[in-house]
Amino acid sequence: MSESSKKFKLGLIPKLIIAILLGTLVGYYLPAPVIQAIVTVSSLFGKFLNFIIPLMIIAFVSKGIADLSEGAGKLLLVTLVLAYGSTLIAGTLSYTMASNIFPSFISQQMVQDIQNASERTLEPLFQIPLNSFIDVTAALVLAFIMGLAVSVLRQKGSGKTFYALINEFNEIIVMVLSKAIIPLLPLYIFGNFANMAYSGSVFAILSIFIRIFACIILLHIVYLFIMFLIAGVYTGKNPITSFKKATPAYFTAVGTQSSAATIPVNINCNKNIGVSKQIRDFVIPLCATCHMPGSMITLISCVFTLLHMYDMPHGYGLIVRFIAILGIAMVAAPGAPGGAVMSALPFLPVIGVATESPIATILISLYLTQDSFGTAANVTGDNAISMAVEKIYYKHIVKRPIPVEE
Repeated sequence: MSESSKKFKLGLIPKLIIAILLGTLVGYYLPAPVIQAIVTVSSLFGKFLNFIIPLMIIAFVSKGIADLSEGAGKLLLVTLVLAYGSTLIAGTLSYTMASNIFPSFISQQMVQDIQNASERTLEPLFQIPLNSFIDVTAALVLAFIMGLAVSVLRQKGSGKTFYALINEFNEIIVMVLSKAIIPLLPLYIFGNFANMAYSGSVFAILSIFIRIFACIILLHIVYLFIMFLIAGVYTGKNPITSFKKATPAYFTAVGTQSSAATIPVNINCNKNIGVSKQIRDFVIPLCATCHMPGSMITLISCVFTLLHMYDMPHGYGLIVRFIAILGIAMVAAPGAPGGAVMSALPFLPVIGVATESPIATILISLYLTQDSFGTAANVTGDNAISMAVEKIYYKHIVKRPIPVEE
């Protein structure tokens, strides 16, 4: 075998694209029993993935904070403020777009068509009772506590034993990700798209809402360019180059529909952009749980669409309260496809929609069809946040040069 043949290896992005195309074709042409078997395998992996995600949050965030010898609390505050502010701005832009454009192509017939498509989704043949021992929000709080406590102890010359435990736990999770999660992601994506194609949601809903979805995706892209432009100007990094280096995370998230599941890929993208290790290992996992501009854009657009369809109040004064609450509520969203809309359901009464109403059911269907693109915008934008946080941390908090990796 030649040297060039040995070196050739299909990259992650081509694998994801192949999985999406094959899943769509298989779901469209093969019979239900075959699709259901595929969905079952994908569901089993999804269970395992959901079990690992809180552990991933604890491993990466606690280590990221613990590695900061100084300014850990300030770094956490800066990251949260930037992430929350970005999410709120995205929601406001989404409302502005929706209120000015969507009324021209919304019809009542959409309601019945969406319901018909969502009813045909196949369930797995069986499931295993594998649940996370801690939810994402609790894992995030635990990671904050452990990381900050160990960081303070290290500054006092102690905490070595617990720091070593955090390091070894981090290595274990990294091993699981590299040996199991990432190699099996294409299989998971294949099953998701096969089910969507079989139910007809990929074609039926997109054909009805194509103009709305086009506007949402366009706003995602515009907002990402604005984020990278601002971060690039502030940090001195080329915004176009940085955006290109973040695209593997975008395509991964399109398939997984999970910000948290894309963490390992996104950390590698952030490394290629040139962000220092201790910043990327802290900011990327943290932003996967609290920076949701893409999901916010999608959700507010969908909410406005339905409120307008049913002739319900949809002024900005009402929606802005919903946006502010969602910016916090969606911390519980990462880990599962559609997490953002499920996190939003308890707060629908804020805009006059009952949680168990038909509007809520339609909102779930409409959002899930678009969820992968919102998630992709979330994780891609995390890289811009990380760029800005790095500059703020080293310039204003610890006041020393940014370390250069070899």
